[in-house]
Amino acid sequence: MHVIKNVNLETVCGITSKLPENTLPEVAFAGKSNVGKSSLINGLMNRKSYARTSQQPGKTQTINFYNINEEIYFVDLPGYGYAKVSEAVKAKWGTMIERYLHTSNQLRLVFLLIDIRHEPSANDKHMYRWIVEQGFNPVIIATKLDKLKRSQVQKHVKQIRVGLDVTEGTPIIPFSAVSKQGRDEIWDLIEQYALNL
Repeated sequence: MHVIKNVNLETVCGITSKLPENTLPEVAFAGKSNVGKSSLINGLMNRKSYARTSQQPGKTQTINFYNINEEIYFVDLPGYGYAKVSEAVKAKWGTMIERYLHTSNQLRLVFLLIDIRHEPSANDKHMYRWIVEQGFNPVIIATKLDKLKRSQVQKHVKQIRVGLDVTEGTPIIPFSAVSKQGRDEIWDLIEQYALNL
């Protein structure tokens, strides 16, 4: 499954768009602006720059559905917590993500991305609790692993575990977009939960 034969950005949903009724399993990626979501998705898809990145953080205001190998969808949710976006716009995104989490019949797994270098922010904690309240138990991906010394990694993983007060047994996977460390573990979870392999 790690062999990516084709990737297609199939659907882009804005705030008012109707969500697609997909028949393939979906895995969703949530995380605040600038946490490295596009880099992660590109890394998982083995593409250099397929997932759309925006030069201005917080500008991705759509839910993007990437069809991978005609087998599964990667669903890129809008980044949250960017200061320059008005509360009204933030509220609309929240409603849009909520609608997706509530109405998708195919969503199998939610990944929440947290920057491994810092303690989880109030926004991160809020997003984690909120995803749990929607009935999902998100897997945490600790991004920007290459920015830490090896000796610091466990301490910072613990900081995320404690800071988010994660449900017992929740995986926290350190990921580096540079070395691709963590990629295989993430794919293993996708195969287990979404593709039942």
